[in-house]
Amino acid sequence: MHVRFSTCRGLPVVDASCDAILGRLSGVVLNPDTGKVEGFTVHVPGLLSGSQLFCAGVDILRWGTHILVRDGNVLSPTEDRIRLQELLEQHRPLLGQRIRTESGRILGICADVQIDTLKMLVTWIFPKRLWRWGIAIPLTEVVEVRRDAIIVHDPPIAKKSEVTVSEVIRTLPSLKDITETGSCMS
Repeated sequence: MHVRFSTCRGLPVVDASCDAILGRLSGVVLNPDTGKVEGFTVHVPGLLSGSQLFCAGVDILRWGTHILVRDGNVLSPTEDRIRLQELLEQHRPLLGQRIRTESGRILGICADVQIDTLKMLVTWIFPKRLWRWGIAIPLTEVVEVRRDAIIVHDPPIAKKSEVTVSEVIRTLPSLKDITETGSCMS
């Protein structure tokens, strides 16, 4: 299933063993080099303000009107995930990052991503400029994700035809050629 992250924010995260709501989906942790969804942050309500816990993508059993996880023990602080520390310290997010082409043209800010929930991969990024959405960009067009911007390929330029009008006229049969060969369109 392909979903846009903005439509999933706030979905309840449910424990499969006891059908209890553990919290609500609040963020996504993406690998900027591969587009892999490492996991999600879940807001767990607490005494005063609650806490943000991490849920790995592999711990999700089913995705629908709610997100079903194996059990409540799959949620943990991001600090406990040693493998994620290097990724988080790089400060190269996709969401909220400026998108620009190789030639330097700014396309907007990455306001949303589309996720393939079976493969846990980002498939599209969605730029937004002020209040207007831009044209969606497939992840295959991303060249590099830097700290300051997401760099995408320049759009292809429509090549102007190199054939001139005089060359086209020379290739057309003349009226004289048509009458001499006796062929005419009836």
